[in-house]
Order: sequence, then structure tokens, then C-alpha cells
Amino acid sequence: MSRNIFGTAGLLHGWRSNVRADALSGIVVALALIPEAIGFSVIAGVDPKVGLYASVVIACTIAFAGGRPAMISAATAATAVVMVDLVREHGVQYLFAATILMGLIQILAGLLKLGRLMRFVSQSVMTGFVNALAILIFLAQLPELTGVTPATYGLIALGLVIIYGFPRITRAIPSPLVAIAVLTALTAAFHLDVRTVSHLGALPSALPSFALPDVPLTLETLRILLPYAVTLAAVGLLESLLTAQIVDDMTDTGSNKNRECMGQGLANMTSAVFGGMGGCAMIGQSVINVSSGARGRLSTLVAGAFLLVLLVALQGLLAVVPVAALTAVMIMVSLNTFSWRSLAQLRTNPLPSSAVMLATVLVVVATRDLAIGVLVGVLLSGVFFAGKVSRLSRVTAALSADGRTRTYHVTGQVFFASAGTFTDAIDVLEPVEHLVIDVHAAHFWDISAVAALDRVVLKARARGRSVEVIGLNAASATLVERFGTHDKAGAAPALASH
Repeated sequence: MSRNIFGTAGLLHGWRSNVRADALSGIVVALALIPEAIGFSVIAGVDPKVGLYASVVIACTIAFAGGRPAMISAATAATAVVMVDLVREHGVQYLFAATILMGLIQILAGLLKLGRLMRFVSQSVMTGFVNALAILIFLAQLPELTGVTPATYGLIALGLVIIYGFPRITRAIPSPLVAIAVLTALTAAFHLDVRTVSHLGALPSALPSFALPDVPLTLETLRILLPYAVTLAAVGLLESLLTAQIVDDMTDTGSNKNRECMGQGLANMTSAVFGGMGGCAMIGQSVINVSSGARGRLSTLVAGAFLLVLLVALQGLLAVVPVAALTAVMIMVSLNTFSWRSLAQLRTNPLPSSAVMLATVLVVVATRDLAIGVLVGVLLSGVFFAGKVSRLSRVTAALSADGRTRTYHVTGQVFFASAGTFTDAIDVLEPVEHLVIDVHAAHFWDISAVAALDRVVLKARARGRSVEVIGLNAASATLVERFGTHDKAGAAPALASH
């Protein structure tokens, strides 16, 4: 499928194959982007138009440059929280400059094919990421669910009924769009006492204009910008690649992760020169998009373009959209995003897998930082994996008939996690004349394994035992010859003959 999307023969097909659903889904997403973009601007300490312009430019750019069709990218909380100190200490122009540098780093990551690192993110981390994000999306709606008028609760409830009930009538029109239209009409017709989009902040009234950041081009500027840019690039790519994987799974299609890295970089650079902040993929809006029927790049382009139309040409209509309608949509996203099946699987999955999933959720929810949570999950997965593999190595011993030679048979993988088991299993104090370490069925992976072999051999020789290492395969022998010391102090280990 991915070859069809990215090959020249399938390029137009990716735009024309699902026009109606893509266009309608993009309209729904455009409306859902507004409160998020304004809220993230507030978090970053910038004018609302900075987040709104970013959402327009990033969505339109990534529609052409991204590697995952139907995925939505815009201003996000994950990047906004990184910008706070930079904006407070140096101003918004430094933010624009940092966003350009962020984009350059992301393009470099794509050229270096760092998208392949997604292979190291386990399914447990993915599930934890999804569940944590669903919880964060719901928690973000709490201000609209507390201390509000009874009419707000009524609109949210009605919105959810329409969202989940309308598909039983027809799926020709996305139910979130119907809910927003109905609730907006009711609010305007009955002059309901509820918050509307106009209460969220000042909306821009003009098109974004091109301008380079007004910062001095000095090494001191680079010193200030680089730490923020690297963090922004890493957080943005992590969330984007994880979201791409989720959309891959939802649509049963593939995507080009390295192209997505470069596309995100280009989109962020373009956003900065048009007065926008940096951003990345948004799982909530991407789920809305795909759940509403979108499958192609047109949906992402429509989302960005229609948002611009709303801001500039339809500002009067946009201003009366009740926030309750958008809250209902985001509650639906939260409920649909959460992997409810994972709760039942806690009892059936292996304990390490469940621990990784729960740790990822808890850290993300506690820190409100997806990157930290995913990093903790990946590290835990690595620790559990290393522990599991280390238990696959085994050392057995046999004494010769004359009692003069002890042979140790090593099987499995010898690396940093199993090196201690290897050294503990070989008794260099045993009063024998000769030790044979047979590693025909073993493989040495790293310098920790080589160091363990060195310790055993050198300690045995120091106590007057002769030591023979036999059966090293070619790769292990190369590692030992390069980093080992025992063969330089005595006889070289014998290679296995194949």
C-alpha cells in the first residue's frame, strides 16, 4: 500500500480516491484545531494567532511533504511546553528562529533515516502512549466541565448522542460535523448562556505574512537556540512517529517514517517564517480525521485551508460555535483513543509487558510530557528484554576422568546483562590443571562479554591453571581479538572449525 502512495503512479490516486470523505473530515478537524491552537499559544506565552497560523501552515505543508497520509499536524502541547522559557526570556522572535533550527534538525534526522528507531518502541509502550494521551485529552476538557452553566452540560450530552447516534442513520456525513452544526444552531437560535469560540481569545483577521526572524546572527544566538531546538525536534519527531504508527494501525496501511521526519521539518520551518510556532502530529485530531472517514492527503490540506477560511472570511460564524460542541468531539476522541482491551489484558499479558504499559501511562499523566513517558517505557522495555535474554545463557561443567581438566560448555548470548552469570559459573579456584571454555554454542556481543572472558582467563592463569578457549565463531573472535587482553598475555583463543 505504501508503495502505491509514494510512487509516481499512485500520487494522484492518493488525492482523488476519497474526495468526499477527506473534505468533510478535514472540515471537522479544522474546527477541532481552534481551541487546541489557542490553548497551546497560551501555554507557550504567545499571542493566539501564533498558534492558529502555525496550525494552518503546518497542516497545509505536511499534506504535501509528510510521509503519513490523513495524519494531522499542527501546534501541539508537547512542543508548546518546551517554548515557555525561551519566549519568556528572549521573546517571540527567538521562538521563530528556534523553530527554523528545529526544522533543520528534523530534516537531518530524516536524511539519516532515524525513523527506523521506531522499531525499538514496543507494543506495550505504544499502548501506554495511546492510553496516556486519551487520559490527557479528557483531562484537558475538565475546565469545560466544571463551573459551567446547565446549558453547557446539556449541549455536551446532546453532542455525544449525535456523535454516536447519527452513524446509525447515515455515514455519508461525519457525525462530529453534524454535532457541531446542530449545537451551533441551537446556541444561536436560543441565545444559550454558554462559552463560544469568541471567548477563547482574539482571532486573527488577516492572512499570515512572510518574515524572517529578527534575531542577531551570532554564535551567542546559536548557543541560546540550540538546546531548545534539539528538544523541540526530538519531542516533535517522537510524537509524530508514534502517531503515524497509530494511524498505520487504524487504516491498515504503511507510511514512510523518514519522509515524515523531513516533512515535519519543512512544515515547521515554513510555519516559523509565516509567524507560527513549532508543532508536530496530533493524535487526537488524527483520530478524528480517520474516524470520520479520511484516508488521503486531501483531508489534511482541507483542515489547514478551511481553518484559514474560518479565521479570515467566516470569523463571525466561527465566533458563535459553542465550546461545548468541540468539547463533545474531544470527549469522543478520548473514549475512542483509549485501548479498553488493554485493561482486560493486564491479567493475561506477561507481567513485564503490563508494567511497561502502566509505567508509560503513569509517567505521561504525572509529567504531562509524552516524550518522558515514552522514554521511560522504552528504557523499561530494554531492561526487561535484557533480563529475559540474559537468562537464556547457560554454563555447564564436566570433569575429565583423570580429574585434571574441567570443561565448561557455554550456550546462549553473552553480553552486559549475562556477563556476570558467565563469570560466576566458572570456578577459577578449583584445583585442576587445565580449564577448557567451550563456546561453540555461544555468541559474544559486546565488550562487557569480552571483559568477562578476560577476567576468567587471567584469574585462572594467575593461579597456575592453563586455559583454552575453543569454539569462538568468527564475529565473536573478531571482537575478542580487537578488545580482549588475555590472548595478548598468553595463547590466542582457538576458532571453531566449520
